[in-house]
Amino acid sequence: MPRTTFAVFDLDGTLIDSRRDLADSANIMLAGYGAPPRDEHDIARMVGCGAATLVKRVLAAAGVDAPIDEALARFLAAYDGRLTHHTRPYAGVPDMLEQLHRREITMALLTNKPLEQTTAILQRFELSKYFRWTVGGDGPFPRKPAPDGLQHLMTQSSAGSGETVLIGDSSVDLQTARSAGVRICLARYGFGFAEVAAGTLAGDELIADSPGQIASLLDVRIEV
Repeated sequence: MPRTTFAVFDLDGTLIDSRRDLADSANIMLAGYGAPPRDEHDIARMVGCGAATLVKRVLAAAGVDAPIDEALARFLAAYDGRLTHHTRPYAGVPDMLEQLHRREITMALLTNKPLEQTTAILQRFELSKYFRWTVGGDGPFPRKPAPDGLQHLMTQSSAGSGETVLIGDSSVDLQTARSAGVRICLARYGFGFAEVAAGTLAGDELIADSPGQIASLLDVRIEV
């Protein structure tokens, strides 16, 4: 019954609060089609499966009929220019990552956000140093909830399912962990948690109400 030795983190809603920049970028995209803006919280509920899916959901909600490729390009151009206008790590995230680092827990990042944007955000807030590997949503693996990216990271770290925990905030992260056969730590403070249906929880999840709780929650024995 080994302790957690490999922690794989989601990004948006888990380490960073990116709601406003994502919403502002989506609304800039909508404005280009003459559509009124959508509420920030409504857009936040559409985040989780990658930029293309977000754009499709926003267009559908706004009743805009536009080519997806064109709309996606407009969204990405807007977002590239405002990655960290309002986005910040959740309070306590740097300290939590430092605690895990000092405990010699290997860490990786698995996100559906494109790798270039992910890297820019991590570097801006000096978080890159904590992650040995980063897998983005535009790489060779299918996006979460497909388990491929997580399984690749486990292979890279030589970590078994009993040693690995995925830390995320959404039903997408929950499905990913279940598919890969690893434990899940859900960030209840994240904006994706509101969409996690109670019926999908099995009762064995680790639930964090703040980033500061994650380090202590991972200091538990995991069944092999």
